[in-house]
Amino acid sequence: MDLTRAEEAIRRGTASQWTTAVLEEIVLGKRLEIAAVRHPLGFLCLPIERSGEDGVCVHLWSPSLPEIEPTTSPVHAHSWDLLSHVLYGELRNNLFHIVDAPEGPYRLFEVISGADEDEIRPTERLVSCRLAGSEIHRAGDTYSLPTGRFHTTEVEGTAVTLALGQGRPGTVDLSLGDPDVSPHRVRRLRDHPEETLVTIKMIMRWLRKQ
Repeated sequence: MDLTRAEEAIRRGTASQWTTAVLEEIVLGKRLEIAAVRHPLGFLCLPIERSGEDGVCVHLWSPSLPEIEPTTSPVHAHSWDLLSHVLYGELRNNLFHIVDAPEGPYRLFEVISGADEDEIRPTERLVSCRLAGSEIHRAGDTYSLPTGRFHTTEVEGTAVTLALGQGRPGTVDLSLGDPDVSPHRVRRLRDHPEETLVTIKMIMRWLRKQ
């Protein structure tokens, strides 16, 4: 599995080389054709592998990407354990502490992800939210987030990460939002395969310069 190989590459300090080799296989047609997905949180996701609840992706943040405003808020928690390695650029990972509060300014939403869209379901829980910590991660750094930890990712300029996710059965993605937001769906747009290849080649050039 690519997940195992990617974890090993991160441990050995060869994540950039491993990612470049995988992307080159896609360009040369040695792997199945993929389409980049424009995530509602504003980054571009290249899905390298998906196996059940586990997955390996390359994430790209860039000023050239269209701005996307989330329908809830950027504060969210994954239903899977994240291991993220910064391949290019830098990012800030903000950690939040969430407390139930009957008069709280936020509602907790469940995010049920399908193949092409997310279903946003409001829960009965109102909460308050405060910043608990902030970390800057640069190219070569690795960080992890356990299932259920609320955070946001901030990027000024361009950044590329290798993201590994290991699902935890029985959990769902969560997001904070305005208490008055109704149930709705958010469609995830996919780039044309030719557009995806242009993006992949651009990422490969960046990684080879480092």
